[in-house]
Amino acid sequence: MSLHADVSELTSRLVAIDSVNPSLVRGGAGEAEIAGFVVEWAHAAGLEADVLEATPGRPSVVVRARGAGGGRTLLLCAHTDTVGVAGMDAPHTPRLEGDRLHGRGAYDMKAGLASALLACREAVAAGLSGDVVVAAVADEEHASLGVQEVLAAVGADAAIVTEPTELELIVAHKGFVWAEIEVTGRAAHGSRPLLGMDAIVKTGPILTALGALDDALREHTHPLLGRGSVHASLIEGGAEMSSYPGRCVLGLERRTLPGETIEDIEAEVESLIAAGRAADPGLEVAQRTLLVREPFEVPLGAEIVHTVRHAAAEVLGSAPALAGAPYWADAAFIAAAGIPTVMFGARGEGAHAVEEWVSVDDTVTVTHALVRTAQRLCG
Repeated sequence: MSLHADVSELTSRLVAIDSVNPSLVRGGAGEAEIAGFVVEWAHAAGLEADVLEATPGRPSVVVRARGAGGGRTLLLCAHTDTVGVAGMDAPHTPRLEGDRLHGRGAYDMKAGLASALLACREAVAAGLSGDVVVAAVADEEHASLGVQEVLAAVGADAAIVTEPTELELIVAHKGFVWAEIEVTGRAAHGSRPLLGMDAIVKTGPILTALGALDDALREHTHPLLGRGSVHASLIEGGAEMSSYPGRCVLGLERRTLPGETIEDIEAEVESLIAAGRAADPGLEVAQRTLLVREPFEVPLGAEIVHTVRHAAAEVLGSAPALAGAPYWADAAFIAAAGIPTVMFGARGEGAHAVEEWVSVDDTVTVTHALVRTAQRLCG
């Protein structure tokens, strides 16, 4: 069977497995079935496979093509979970139309997982000195439980995350911080204005300051990622039309650039609170940081950047563009573990959308580039 046929078949089989993240969708199937499939496929291909499952029901799989010894280890990382399927027609029935393979997860990112697994299989035939390891990780779409568990057990000299990148070589991506600001008022009947204190109205100056902060962030840009941003994501307050709201909770998201720290962002949140207190010195307000995901950037001079770019150029005929991604990915965790990391994957459309597809030809190209990279780094 040709590599093109292998890519199409393996991606289709992965798409056919429901692996909706249960932390996103109540009752989602999770990663157990797809993890079992990866283990069986790996064993049939002559590869080692170990299951990591610190969180019950959320397994990740580490697949390894063990080298002869003395070489470096290349880590290929892809997540097995998907977002939900609401509104989709037959989401787990893969459909091939020309070069486009349709189905939930085809683009984000089961084609990337197929490329990584097939490249690992090819490493066995290449007789490399070093190891090629595939981390098929759970829960990337929510809390990244899988990649954190894998990194506690597996080391590597370099890594490629096979997220879909439109055949660009991603060397940076944004991070994000989620935070809440809670303003306290005083609940009272709407007919008793002397007793009530409107928490929603008191949040107004904070919202105004939030808009001003977002405008100010336009002045600070990254050459590949553009500007950071902040927006009001959620707001909750009040109990009924005839009452003064006793509390108002504002949820915000700050998209961060390399070099920006959680301390920087928490200082920005404090400045928003200060704006509220400037309008009302007696304002009762509290803030909570809910989740922090660091931005990612690899030095352009890093060996992994040059190696993947050269390998991809041999397949494509020209070097892929160096680019940044506006979204967050597991690459940040891998890089934070001290492993030089890039992202490289296929073209397609429909991540988190109703219609999702990936280019099979691109997935073959990515697979060839991964094999060539492994030969250079682990040979």
